[in-house]
Amino acid sequence: MKSSLFLGVVAALLAALAWSLNFIVPLVIGDYSIFDLALFRFLISGLIAFAYLLFHWNDVRTLTIGDWLMSLALGLVGYFVYFQSLAGAALYAGPVIAPAFLALVPVVLAITGNLRYPSIAWRDLALPIMLATIGLILVNAGSFDQAALADAPSVLKGIPLAILAAACWIWFGLANQSALAKRRQMPAGIWTALIMVGASLGIIAFVPIGLYLNVFASPRLGLAWHAASSLYIWGILLALTASLGGALAWTFASQRLPVAVSAQLITMETVFGVVLGLLVRHRWPTAMEAAGMLVLLAGVVITIRISHGRPARAGNA
Repeated sequence: MKSSLFLGVVAALLAALAWSLNFIVPLVIGDYSIFDLALFRFLISGLIAFAYLLFHWNDVRTLTIGDWLMSLALGLVGYFVYFQSLAGAALYAGPVIAPAFLALVPVVLAITGNLRYPSIAWRDLALPIMLATIGLILVNAGSFDQAALADAPSVLKGIPLAILAAACWIWFGLANQSALAKRRQMPAGIWTALIMVGASLGIIAFVPIGLYLNVFASPRLGLAWHAASSLYIWGILLALTASLGGALAWTFASQRLPVAVSAQLITMETVFGVVLGLLVRHRWPTAMEAAGMLVLLAGVVITIRISHGRPARAGNA
């Protein structure tokens, strides 16, 4: 496997692992809301990203208005809106049902991506897509049992939020791939920092609305360490991993892999998310959940083999 392809595969898997933390964090921050977490998380990642841009000011000066607008939109939709909808889905529908719905993303993204940027013969892509679809069905069948539904506060609210999160992810994957294909010399660090600034501006603009809607719990609970330690710890962890780390890893992957391949690899986000959700709930997977994760894993392995046989750069796809 060529080094560029290997780095792309590893980067996509690391992004999947980093983003899977989104599924469980709303369940471990105590009485604070997902909006408190989002505010703290995106402010930290935004400040780090802004400092990075200032440190690389010579590169920033060459950016166009189009670069700024596109990257800020990617950060706003792909991180802020996505995180809020995903966290809400996990909160209302439970930590197992929410990631199961996100398994729609790699299937739709792989098909749409290969239609827009043909890079892999459909006969080669058919098996991984079929396995991803079967895995989705199995994981869903294992998730929608009576115990999972009984633990979920409101499945009717959680499922639409999970679908919204999936739609944000699909748009982000296609738009980011297209933007990077037009900017082949764009440094990964600069692009990642721009996206994070967009996410932080989104949460800042939302603060007055959130205060009006009373969705922030921090004004009532306070921010003392004894009360908000989980909020601080998980906010910093998410800022460094799911925000900065995930975005940087995905930028690397998008620059080195066709979207049809990277979309299949991101299936591992579902696997990681289900595993973490089960750990939080202190239970073993059902037979259907285990079978679904194994099928999804098999699809990822086959996708990597396809990538090894067809080492094409994403920019040429």
